[in-house]
Amino acid sequence: MGPGTNRGWLLRLVIAFSFAQAAVSMARPAVSYRALALGADERAIGVIAGVYALLPLFAAVPLGRRTDHGRCAPLLPVGVVLIAGGCALSGLAGSLWAMAIWSGVMGLGHLCFVIGAQSLVARQSAPHEQDRNFGHFTIGASLGQLIGPIAAGALIGGSDMAATSALALLVAGAGAAVSFTSLWRIEDRTAVKSRTEQGDRVPMWSILGARGVPAGIFVSLSVLSATDILTAYLPVVGEHRGIAPSVIGVLLSIRAAATIACRLVLTPLLRLLGRAALLTATCLLAGVLCAGIALPVPVWAIGLMLAALGFCLGVGQPLSMTTVVQAAPDDARSTALALRLTGNRLGQVAAPAAAGLVAGVAGVAAPFVMLGGLLLVSAGVAVRSPGTGGRPGGGELTGRRALLPRFARRM
Repeated sequence: MGPGTNRGWLLRLVIAFSFAQAAVSMARPAVSYRALALGADERAIGVIAGVYALLPLFAAVPLGRRTDHGRCAPLLPVGVVLIAGGCALSGLAGSLWAMAIWSGVMGLGHLCFVIGAQSLVARQSAPHEQDRNFGHFTIGASLGQLIGPIAAGALIGGSDMAATSALALLVAGAGAAVSFTSLWRIEDRTAVKSRTEQGDRVPMWSILGARGVPAGIFVSLSVLSATDILTAYLPVVGEHRGIAPSVIGVLLSIRAAATIACRLVLTPLLRLLGRAALLTATCLLAGVLCAGIALPVPVWAIGLMLAALGFCLGVGQPLSMTTVVQAAPDDARSTALALRLTGNRLGQVAAPAAAGLVAGVAGVAAPFVMLGGLLLVSAGVAVRSPGTGGRPGGGELTGRRALLPRFARRM
């Protein structure tokens, strides 16, 4: 059984990712609300959000190296255990430093799951299927991001914010454990065996020097930072503007629903615009919309902006995955994906810390202006990157061949 066959694995992976991501998306705002109830200010929220990405920042590349010459599937249950444990123990923690530690465990679990899952998609998809399969895979993340905030908003509220946010974190941990039901025999061992012959490791500089890899990493970092800060700081904005947690949950889910819609129509958008134009336009528009959230507009206007923003943000992640996978040497794809995730986690460490500082100085809405600027820079990177161009059907390995599947190069 080779790549492109046994499509049941992809459906099971999407289901498992939906539950795991729903748990994380439910836990992130719950952590913010619980921290606020325990006396945290905007700077402390930024630190706790940053710790979520700190352990993954150092673990991503070693895990990717291991996965390049091994199986992907074992990382999935390990990730689920860490996510479930991190969520539940965050709910039981009684201090801010303990919440920060368990938030880091949750982030490490999410990293393990995502590295295993992305490597699985890269290995078991034919080159011309990768954009589509990565798009479908990220629908799992968007479904989780749709369900999680609504569930958190439904549980959190009332006079005892500490207790209701703790309950939400315990429920998130239980939800993550449901992912186990979809992980049985998810990996095609025959396909993996043919791709895991040991050899010399590809040097890191060679992977990072491949055309398209740096641009893919930066675009992914920018998009994920925007999503992360939205999740962590929209509750803070809601508290200052008098918006109920249940409404904040609905607003975050509107963003996630728009991202799902984007990924369902990603293939025709690629055919119409091509990768460079699509990435550039969506990053540019997302930057403007992100900055717009800082304005004192009514809730319905925030909802409209988040819907458009969610659609724009839905482009960056799947296309950056395919760009990085097809740019990297065949025996270093997991490491290349891990480098991309390292960039993501670097953004998740730096962006919340910077957001906390900016919020402390200029107000709680100021981080959205900062994110808008980051997305505008990523639009410039996307339009200037040589990795977004080339001949149809090619894969960029050495700079002599194009990056994109044939249906994505119609510019």
